[in-house]
Amino acid sequence: MRVGPAFWSCRVARSVEARLTHASSPKRPKPSPSSAKKNPLLLPPPPRALRRPAPPTDLVGADTTMLPGIAPETPGLSDGAGALELLYASFPVSPVSTFPSLCCAAADGDKTDRVSRLPEDVLRRVVSLLPAKDGARTTVLSSRWRGLWHSAPLVLVDTHLLPGGAAGVRPARARAGAVSRFVSAALEAHPGPFPFASFTCSFLDGAHRRVLARWFQLLATKGVKQLIFANRPAPLPGLRLPSSLFSCPYLRRLWICAWVFPETATLPRGAGFPNLRELVLGRTVMEDKDLEFVLGVSPVLEILVVAGSETRLHACLASPSLRCAQLCLSALDEVAVVDAPSLERLFLISGMTKMSTTVKIGHAPKLRLLGYLEPGMHIMQIGNTIIKAGTKASASTTVSSVQMLALQLHFGVPGEIKMLPSFLRCFPSVETLIVQSMDTSGPATKLSVKFRQGTSPIECVQSQLKTLFFRELQGHRGEFHFLTFIAENAQKLERMYIWVKEDLSYPAKVSMGAKLRALESANWASRDCKMLFRTSKFPGGGTPFNLAMGVDLSFADPFFCH
Repeated sequence: MRVGPAFWSCRVARSVEARLTHASSPKRPKPSPSSAKKNPLLLPPPPRALRRPAPPTDLVGADTTMLPGIAPETPGLSDGAGALELLYASFPVSPVSTFPSLCCAAADGDKTDRVSRLPEDVLRRVVSLLPAKDGARTTVLSSRWRGLWHSAPLVLVDTHLLPGGAAGVRPARARAGAVSRFVSAALEAHPGPFPFASFTCSFLDGAHRRVLARWFQLLATKGVKQLIFANRPAPLPGLRLPSSLFSCPYLRRLWICAWVFPETATLPRGAGFPNLRELVLGRTVMEDKDLEFVLGVSPVLEILVVAGSETRLHACLASPSLRCAQLCLSALDEVAVVDAPSLERLFLISGMTKMSTTVKIGHAPKLRLLGYLEPGMHIMQIGNTIIKAGTKASASTTVSSVQMLALQLHFGVPGEIKMLPSFLRCFPSVETLIVQSMDTSGPATKLSVKFRQGTSPIECVQSQLKTLFFRELQGHRGEFHFLTFIAENAQKLERMYIWVKEDLSYPAKVSMGAKLRALESANWASRDCKMLFRTSKFPGGGTPFNLAMGVDLSFADPFFCH
């Protein structure tokens, strides 16, 4: 039996003040693991992808500044540095491991060589699953094994070449040169193909132009299919990737980090990526025409990520195959979805550099997931119409395909509150709405009172909205007027999830309990709605996001709502 909002909200409101104030009490005992499961206000550990791993201590001279996992909101990081850390934490996992598990073992005393009796196809498969340096060592076993290594596909990961196979740590600059020489030797010695190659240890500068050109020449001729290529620590002015990058016809996945993009205007006719499906450009120096060129010569590209762009971009998305686009921690003057008939997801994650960005949505009939839109930063344009406060909904000002919408706004800023209804009217089919309340400096405004009283009907709220996720509730009056508006107008609302900001003061938590009690007395439009709340799992109010999960089209919760 389902309970209505009055019953559920009453239970929540009557207990929230006690829970919140108890959470800030100095005499609170340390919770046990069993109590953490029962109390929704006690935080579970963050998702594994969002935690920073402890640095290994067994490598002398290791450069721990490049370890993955630092959140882009970390104070002191520029957008470029934050994007690079995000990328290092999201690099695709190698299909081979330096620490494999042993599935079986020979019986004690049995010294029979059964492995060599296996068919060559099986042995070739075994060798292909070994790290590069271990596979090369099999050539000393016998003449038969020597031929197997040369005929097996090679997975080449430069971190596997480090002492101890420490794939999670990149070496200091003094040791990186040795790793680069090993990579050159492997590329020259093995005939290919290379199903997976990852080079993230190198410090390449102008003195390495010939090495760089040779690497890409070999990768192109020997059939690389997945390539992760990151320079350290940042793009070097004038050091461009060689144009032979566009001569890799078998590439399906390409990650480029901290490089200057090749000069596309001088590329020969026919250059392109006929099989490329995933492209990630991290902290890359490029121009608008370069991005347009790549989209034009990648006929089956499905996933595009631009993270921490080193130049201001007008990102024009025109691709018949593109399904997911992420533009995060980058300086963007404009994002224009011109013609993207297959686009399903569009992520816009701003960084610390706040700047106005025009977001244009043209032809995108399959776009169903969009966020984070920011009424305070984004100028929304649907077709040829710029959305302003008070813009009425019409066929030319709406995108009816969007079903999941994420917004970030400051509830203490009058201009953003005025724009919020207009943004919602642009998306009449939204069923899941994520709203993140951002910190507002200065006194709170009283204009938010008019949001509930003077707002004309919003179609998605009245007839489509089923789930609301409200993040980082801080206790502003405008936040509760918005929540009350949703409660009194969303006729199909089933769940209202509220995350209370983690670092509120004791008086703020007491006030929060009183305001949640007032919310339960609203005249709820949906009698079957349930309201659930908990303390935020992201201390400091950071934006939960994971690049790898965002591009995984099978992952239904890229905003980490659950």
